[in-house]
Amino acid sequence: MAKRSKSVLKRIRQNEARRLRNKHYRSTLRTLIRRVREAVAEGDKEKAQAALAQAIPFIDKAASKGVIHWRNAARKVSRLTRLVNRLGGASTA
Repeated sequence: MAKRSKSVLKRIRQNEARRLRNKHYRSTLRTLIRRVREAVAEGDKEKAQAALAQAIPFIDKAASKGVIHWRNAARKVSRLTRLVNRLGGASTA
């Protein structure tokens, strides 16, 4: 096996740290989105709005850190917001 240079070993360490950080962000992101959808499915508007208020900043943060693309983040926020707004009965679309 060839000897790895210092820069290669450092790159391996950096990649692993980033992978774990991204994994944490993605997992938390999915959980927050699931909470919004579950609240909507239950028909609890207040709970859905609270979950949405918690999810939106996290989605934006994940996009700013490059975990997800900014357009993907915008689409998620838009769809979740629309889902919660439809729960009130008044259609805004």
